[in-house]
Amino acid sequence: MNKGQLVEAVAGQLGSRAAAEEAVDAVLDVMVRAVVAGDRVQVTGFGTLEPVERAGRYARNPQTGERVRVKKTTVPRFRPGQGFKDLVSGARKLPKSGPSVAKAPKGSLTMSKTMGSPAAGRPAAKRAAGAPAAAKKTATRKTATAARKTTATAKKTAPAAKKAAPRGGRKTATAKRAGAGRRSTN
Repeated sequence: MNKGQLVEAVAGQLGSRAAAEEAVDAVLDVMVRAVVAGDRVQVTGFGTLEPVERAGRYARNPQTGERVRVKKTTVPRFRPGQGFKDLVSGARKLPKSGPSVAKAPKGSLTMSKTMGSPAAGRPAAKRAAGAPAAAKKTATRKTATAARKTTATAKKTAPAAKKAAPRGGRKTATAKRAGAGRRSTN
């Protein structure tokens, strides 16, 4: 499918070829501008477009066999979303009508860096190395918070376990609980 065919398909849903052409052009323009600016474009159920830096390296000219220096560069990368992968592999059936990819859950959309975050003007390398990105996934934050709470709880209970341990034995806490009601005959 080329761009003209895409416009025709969208026009079938919108009703007007002019409106469909404007919509397709606008979506593609916004996506390209965001990736060029160093941002990630993530469409739930469809995939993610993001800029990726390739390191400098040496390659061989296949005609002459000569070593050639290839400079580092930034290229766009597309990673399909799970919903898109499932549809293509046949794990999920394509619906006869309606959207083929699921809509984003309510409240999961975050503001993009290009829409006014303080990190918008910085290059991608500085954003990655320095301050955290403005738009993080909510699930990642929740996981990180849960991990910190678990670690803090473990640190609080660790000193108490050390105090309760007998000096001469090497029994674990589980072994102590299992044998708490029995007396040794030795």
